[in-house]
Amino acid sequence: MVTTVSLGACSGGSGGHDAVMPAPGNVSASNLVTSAPLETAATSATIPVYWLGHSNEAVYLYREFMPAVTLDDPIVASLRAMMTRKPADPDYFSVWNPPSRLGASISAKNAITVDVSADAFGQKVDQGIADRAVAQLVYTATAAAAMAGLIDSSSAVQVSVLVDGHTGYNAFDHVRLSKPLTRDSGFVAPVWIIDPAEGAAANGTPLKVTGQGASPTGALQWSLSPVTAGQAEGVYLSGGVSVPAGPGVLGSYGFEANPIPGTYLLSVYIRDPSSPGKQIDPDTKLVTVTGP
Repeated sequence: MVTTVSLGACSGGSGGHDAVMPAPGNVSASNLVTSAPLETAATSATIPVYWLGHSNEAVYLYREFMPAVTLDDPIVASLRAMMTRKPADPDYFSVWNPPSRLGASISAKNAITVDVSADAFGQKVDQGIADRAVAQLVYTATAAAAMAGLIDSSSAVQVSVLVDGHTGYNAFDHVRLSKPLTRDSGFVAPVWIIDPAEGAAANGTPLKVTGQGASPTGALQWSLSPVTAGQAEGVYLSGGVSVPAGPGVLGSYGFEANPIPGTYLLSVYIRDPSSPGKQIDPDTKLVTVTGP
């Protein structure tokens, strides 16, 4: 049997469902991720931005790298992108509004302070999305600081959020910003694809795939489905890849595939042992492979 999936059905989009958490399901692996290491310092013309993203019955944090288009300092540049730009992957989204004022500073004690105007919190969301949106800010600010070499990535980093210069703001009417925040590993996606990016074109084969993931067995599954007229049809290639960090530990993975030229939906996911055809916490990317 050939299974046909509309790519629109895979997309998180920007509708009202982004304001509320999906109904709880029984296939989440979110409790697998118990730590979320900081990014490492790197020289790049891109900036790190974390987004919220739909995966099955859950919403997680995913990271993209975006072109730097402002002269802001690294933390402000990443946060401004998070609040004003759109993710490349249509499965990702943000509930932040463009702020009229945004600033950031770092103390000698590895503490980041972000000061943002109240208009950034204008959207109406539920508790779960509010928690994740605040975590999105923390992850983006710390990633930007770490990659720019502004903080000691080997030590704990805290983020204090001021709103119009004051502490204690009730973010999205759900999260009281009264104390410093740290990365909450429970919000990080158990599986995500880092490269190729959404919409990437790969010149020839092999198609090289890298990402991060965690699974109970220390192994992930992947598949490539041909895309025609916006529809992903069946599975053309599939396989497994190990996460060297081991079972239940978030770590890097990588593999290569050799498809013929064409456009594909790349999926990486955790296999559901109770239902072999079920994908737990998948991440997907649309990728085009060109000749020769």
